[in-house]
Amino acid sequence: MAAALLETIRIEEGKAQNLPYHQARFDRSRKALFNTTSPLTLLKHIDPPQNGLYRCRILYTDTIESVEYLLYTPKTINTLKVVTDNTLEYCYKYADRTLLNTLLSAHPNADEIIIEQNGLLTDTTIANIAFYNGSTWLTPATPLLEGTMRAHLLDKGMLQTADIRKSDLHRYTHVALMNAMLGFKILKEVTII
Repeated sequence: MAAALLETIRIEEGKAQNLPYHQARFDRSRKALFNTTSPLTLLKHIDPPQNGLYRCRILYTDTIESVEYLLYTPKTINTLKVVTDNTLEYCYKYADRTLLNTLLSAHPNADEIIIEQNGLLTDTTIANIAFYNGSTWLTPATPLLEGTMRAHLLDKGMLQTADIRKSDLHRYTHVALMNAMLGFKILKEVTII
């Protein structure tokens, strides 16, 4: 049996955000890892608080194991560090983040890391990433995890994919992180080390 997976959904004033993308990833993951196509509608399992900003955390295998709501406080990120790790695999959103957390904690001089694999930038430990070249926002063509916000922004034409290398970073004027909770957050004052 495969390890438990996680779906994290932004709940804003009682409304689940970007739900079709979460449902699609949930369905794909259940089919790929648990060989099940029996319908499970996320919306039927979500009964969030009506006021405030929450992180809805759905733990699942072939069925939903638990649903919880946590008040959301974004992480402050002022420094990013490019770290090479060619062994890390995270193509499904596993509940066990030990490998990601260990990799991040090995670099205490950075608030967050950008993981480089096979010479290409992929993601941070908490989000997909995008870089602005003066006219277009580009996101790595080979992310560790195909996030729901990334998929949404690609579908809307707000992002394009590209192979991005550490040596290319000087070509970009801005960096942004994106995930279900952050949305698309341009980092105003960030240093990449």
